[in-house]
Amino acid sequence: MLKRIDPILTGKLLRILRDMGHGDELVIADANFPAHSNSERLVELPGLDAPRVLTAILSLLPLDEFVDRPAATMAAVSPGGADEMDALFQQVCDEAEGRKVEIEHVERFAFYERARRSYAIVQTGERRLYGNIIVKKGIVRPDI
Repeated sequence: MLKRIDPILTGKLLRILRDMGHGDELVIADANFPAHSNSERLVELPGLDAPRVLTAILSLLPLDEFVDRPAATMAAVSPGGADEMDALFQQVCDEAEGRKVEIEHVERFAFYERARRSYAIVQTGERRLYGNIIVKKGIVRPDI
């Protein structure tokens, strides 16, 4: 255990977050996501839901302030299908950054392709549909 570091952040995940550079992307994926076939760097957190994991990650990882939309969710196939998760992800991002964060909605197969190019995937135990989000790492300013 470490002071002021969320205990769900494993050593492997902390190393990934540290090693990521500005503009690198990280996927927080649900239990249905094909994580093993889409990532060389994978962290599994099967007992946790996606908003909880996103909250822990964003407690350390700044979102990129130099792009219009530093986060992306998977767009629902049917209207309204992702509303619950979209609202939860929006709330977590806004609270972590202390401002309104613009979140992009990406078509399913385009999301998978973007996930393949990401730095790493964190697979959660999230069972609600559309529990997937990609976040783009920003810079850590000297005053932090």
